[in-house]
Amino acid sequence: MLWTVLLALLVLLLLQTQLSVCLRELRTGGSISSAHSSSSSSSSSSYNATQQRLPGAIIIGVRKGGTRALLEMLNLHPNVEVAKAEVHYFNVEEHYRQGLAWYRAQMPFTLPGQLTVEKTPGYFASPQVPARIWNMNPAIRLLLIVRDPAERLVSDYTQVLHNRLSRHKPYQPLEELLLHKNRINPAYKALQRSLYHLHLARWLEVFPLEQIHVVDGDALIRDPFPELRKAERFLDLPPRISPNNFYYNTTKGFYCLLSAGHDKCLDESKGRPHAPLSTQAFKKLCRYFRKPNKLFFEMVGRSFFLVLIHSCIVTETLLNTTAHSGTQQNENCCLLDVDNILVS
Repeated sequence: MLWTVLLALLVLLLLQTQLSVCLRELRTGGSISSAHSSSSSSSSSSYNATQQRLPGAIIIGVRKGGTRALLEMLNLHPNVEVAKAEVHYFNVEEHYRQGLAWYRAQMPFTLPGQLTVEKTPGYFASPQVPARIWNMNPAIRLLLIVRDPAERLVSDYTQVLHNRLSRHKPYQPLEELLLHKNRINPAYKALQRSLYHLHLARWLEVFPLEQIHVVDGDALIRDPFPELRKAERFLDLPPRISPNNFYYNTTKGFYCLLSAGHDKCLDESKGRPHAPLSTQAFKKLCRYFRKPNKLFFEMVGRSFFLVLIHSCIVTETLLNTTAHSGTQQNENCCLLDVDNILVS
């Protein structure tokens, strides 16, 4: 009988010890599971906060108008994240067929409240692009940066020439492409890209002018801050970019950027010397753009290219001074009749 009681007590003691171990393991396991769940939740929350989002603003052009400079300057703003490369989604069929999921995958990761911006200057002159962007987001904000169309054309040619020469391929001199029988060749593609009024007309068939902000590219080069402040207002961004974000680099000949103690200049292709073009040919080009420029100014309700107008007037005066007596003295260069053309 005594042995039976002792055996029963021993069994109970063993069962109690085993139960304590089980309870301890359950408590430890629950704590680990809770910590793992909390970690997963935190990770999931962080992942959901930072996402690739479709752009709320697009820089649509113009090619060689200063789109890269504008993008980099907007990227100074803490509420802006930019796509680093030109996406060419709306103007390249192979990309467009892949759909918005592919387009979104090209965008940077952003936090809620940040604005995603992409730039593809080829959009501006592509007829199919305005409707495609509208179908994605009718409320999107569009930025168009323009510069003097004659200067833009020469810069456009210079880039193509540089690319061809770097691949050891020949390329025609600019005047051979620009002139045909000593007259401006309207079929030259670089010339067509400078006819801003024709391309803008297609955009205005789809978007109201209030959704298109025109940036003065020539002013952006001379003094970036005022143009950036206008862009901030257009994009409903709080004013965060200041004059202290820019400094003039005398070696490069243009403004560089300062942010958080780090400076950044545009790559070596920016500010590249232009290909040669005779004064007479440039004069013809200026006169050719006189009417298109006037139409563009009337469409946007603003005037541009004033520094280039003055330069063109000086060129015209010098040419007329040395011209033969039979040469007409009242030919216009670019926008010589400024008072009758500038839009107030």
